[in-house]
Amino acid sequence: MANVLSINISEKKGTPKTKINPGVLIEDFGFEGDAHAGKWHRQVSFLAKESIEKSKGLPTDGLCHGVFAENITTEGIILHTLPVGTLLKVGECTLEITQIGKECHDGCAIRQLVGQCIMPREGIFARVVKGGKVYEGDSIEVL
Repeated sequence: MANVLSINISEKKGTPKTKINPGVLIEDFGFEGDAHAGKWHRQVSFLAKESIEKSKGLPTDGLCHGVFAENITTEGIILHTLPVGTLLKVGECTLEITQIGKECHDGCAIRQLVGQCIMPREGIFARVVKGGKVYEGDSIEVL
């Protein structure tokens, strides 16, 4: 069973995010209060706990969810294997996967803090098809 471990937002791009609960997803926009929200294809970012665990031994030990600037930290689903166009039901919300991985920019605060970032390889991005509230512990279902 896949579920939401953490919901995270930041006021500025390229920085670790702060945990919130619940998060409010706005249709075709992203999380209320998040710097990455907007009318584009990368409204919400996801990263699996299983991907984060591959970074063990890096200076991520003891850091909280959101350190890789993901909006939603998940457990029980291998996100980067899902194809673009896949619909996910997260709590009462529906999101469409629009991109897998990304290019990490040179001034990335996460890369400076941790040494490398797993988001370019295993993070996924989505747009909000149906908004609503997302809570820690909400189930994630592939539609």
